[in-house]
Amino acid sequence: MFLSVFDMFKVGVGPSSSHTMGPMVAAARFLDHLRASPFQVAGLRATLHGSLAFTGVGHATDRATILGLAGFVPESYDAEKAEAELARIRAEKTVTPEGLGPLRFDPEADLHFDYGPGLPGHANGMILRATDAQGDELVQVTYYSVGGGFVLTEAELAAGKDTDTGPAVPYPFSTAAEMVRMAQESGLNIAAMKRRNELARRSHADLDRGLTRIWDVMAACIDRGLSTSGILPGGLNVRRRAMAIRDSLVAERGMNLAPPHTINDWMSAYAMAVNEENAAGGQVVTAPTNGAAGVVPATIRYWLDHVPGATTSRVPEFLLTAAAIGGLIKYNASISGAECGCQAEVGSASAMAAAGLCAVLGGTVEQIENAAEIALEHHLGMTCDPIRGLVQVPCIERNGLGAIKAVSAASLALRGDGVHLVPLDSAIETMRQTGEDMSEKYKETALGGLAVNVPNC
Repeated sequence: MFLSVFDMFKVGVGPSSSHTMGPMVAAARFLDHLRASPFQVAGLRATLHGSLAFTGVGHATDRATILGLAGFVPESYDAEKAEAELARIRAEKTVTPEGLGPLRFDPEADLHFDYGPGLPGHANGMILRATDAQGDELVQVTYYSVGGGFVLTEAELAAGKDTDTGPAVPYPFSTAAEMVRMAQESGLNIAAMKRRNELARRSHADLDRGLTRIWDVMAACIDRGLSTSGILPGGLNVRRRAMAIRDSLVAERGMNLAPPHTINDWMSAYAMAVNEENAAGGQVVTAPTNGAAGVVPATIRYWLDHVPGATTSRVPEFLLTAAAIGGLIKYNASISGAECGCQAEVGSASAMAAAGLCAVLGGTVEQIENAAEIALEHHLGMTCDPIRGLVQVPCIERNGLGAIKAVSAASLALRGDGVHLVPLDSAIETMRQTGEDMSEKYKETALGGLAVNVPNC
């Protein structure tokens, strides 16, 4: 099994990797499909199903789909250009993707939210169609946004998860037990094994450049969030708080009366800064999703700013270790809130962050596996119940608590020798089973939990 560090950490746009980035990626793939087809396409249509329909407006799924059909992609997303293009599309009722010419697309008539039963493959389903000059259907493709910006066609989903056709990697672990065994046998740590796997697919320069960019984008996102105030979009009138928290913490520096637990407030501020940027539609890194994007960077920032001896030269080790854990969770369970609730998003992110921190603090492979297990275990059962379908409440604060749990999990693991009762593989399987049993009301549909018990207007 191989999932790249750049699969787990993608530069993209908020507010949701599965509901915003995924549909945009699916639309881009559909355009590529049409460019390769023999048909003369004149118009486009899109239908959103399941969670993409129920929370689509709050997650900007409609905007992402329209912009994706217009040729926008998450990696190079330009907010100013996007707004101008959306206004033009609504006025002229056409999209103009490169290589396909002007195509009929009226967002009011051609983008449909289907609130009936979801599609069979996944809670996040969408069907894209191309029509001829008479409006008759020429092409239809079903896509599933399966979390973290990953998109599969109906055929790809049916083919199963073992579809990697790239070059073989030297350490193809697909379980935590295999990961630990391979590390023990090779004498390499998790990050070193992950690095060698990556180098089977790309050059040293590309890997190092990519890892540097991932942290640069994460750090810039934290800094923007810590220096921006105001009200988040969406209608809930949620105030940005990261900047005010940071300012109050800075003012308390040097005061002997400040309690030690304020370090938790720093971690929350870092995480909330990221998720406030995400909620505002800013540039973030999926880690492994947008809804959980604050946990890993907040934990790295905590380590760099508050732990003696920390250095940015070891951030790649943190990211590679975290990505290895995230890959195991995605492969064996899910990182999708629409599939398994928030345990699959913030829980996965906390496990990844705990593993990464434990690694850079000198943990053994056994302690790293233990740290990830502790963090995931204590998110089991967490529902996804965003008020009004917005990635704001309880999502923003939840990232702060995820980072705090990650640090606590790493610290507990480092106090032990790596021997523990519950293996990480068992925690991952429990998460999968719990998500399977969880009511659809609590899986990113905004039909249960806080989403219906708190006034949202």
